[in-house]
Amino acid sequence: MSAAGAVAAALLLVTPGAAAAAPAVAPQPVEQCRIQDERLDELSGLASDGRAWYAVNDGGRSLRVHVLDPADCSVRDVRTESNDPYDVEDLALGRDGSLWLADIGDNRRRRDTIALHVMAPGGGLTLHRLAYPDGAHDAEALLLDRAGVPFIVTKEPLGRAGVYRPAEPLDAERTVPLERVGSVTVRSTKTPGGPLSGSFGSTLVTGGSVSHDGTAIAIRTYTDVYLYSAPDGDVAAALQREPLHIPLPNEPQGEAIAWDPDGTLLSASEGQEPVRRIPGAAGLLAESTTAPAEDAEQPSKPADGTEPATGAGTSTGQALLFAAVLAGLLVFLAGRLRRNR
Repeated sequence: MSAAGAVAAALLLVTPGAAAAAPAVAPQPVEQCRIQDERLDELSGLASDGRAWYAVNDGGRSLRVHVLDPADCSVRDVRTESNDPYDVEDLALGRDGSLWLADIGDNRRRRDTIALHVMAPGGGLTLHRLAYPDGAHDAEALLLDRAGVPFIVTKEPLGRAGVYRPAEPLDAERTVPLERVGSVTVRSTKTPGGPLSGSFGSTLVTGGSVSHDGTAIAIRTYTDVYLYSAPDGDVAAALQREPLHIPLPNEPQGEAIAWDPDGTLLSASEGQEPVRRIPGAAGLLAESTTAPAEDAEQPSKPADGTEPATGAGTSTGQALLFAAVLAGLLVFLAGRLRRNR
């Protein structure tokens, strides 16, 4: 190999972002049970309290939460409210047992406000209206942190998905402005599935969930899920860290993602499809070597062989290693040139 070739090979080995963020073998989702109730043919949001699963459909003309039996995916009960939503896309479970329905879909990007409908555990509904600071966005992912603060992650066909949270305390009496607090860049993978041709569906954010203790965050696309560590419960900071990438192959239209209290991750698609689980997903995240990103535009590299996928950046340690190796190579080349004169 020539000196130039040695430089190129070494640079490939130490280029920032090339370190794997996932286990050598990605965990495989396993089927728990299959949803067969026709009332849930457009399953879009899922939540779990360990005893029951809560599920919502995409869209709808009234608020309806289906309570499922985790043993066989059968519908135990349906909780309803008469409010007529615009486009419900996700669901989150509050620490007090409240159900947060994310009325945030906007395919044509023409809504002046979005809404969060909060069903109290003992009955009753609170409606919160929110407004983006930079125009309308389509969104399908709601993250509810352990303090009860909602975060919206937008669905962007091109560029970065925006992360927004209320700029002021929620107030049912008025529209509360949102502020953009970060972004997530998801790049294409080769994971099979999704409703779109090619790998385009692997870049669109379709759901999100925060673990019961607030220390793990899941962001999913039609075909993959990305797990972010939030040891202090800070969602905005967590989404700037390098994630753990887990493929969710062969889901026709995967939009639902949820955490069980024991750290199991649940995944589901629209249609008569199974709910699948990844046991110990929170533990895998805790064991992975994640670190704060220096540049949120640099992709991480999944260890399952797929293409770089998500908006995590390089760590300071990687950057220092890169600089040190590059300096050493330059010294080596200078020596070779002197000897050849």
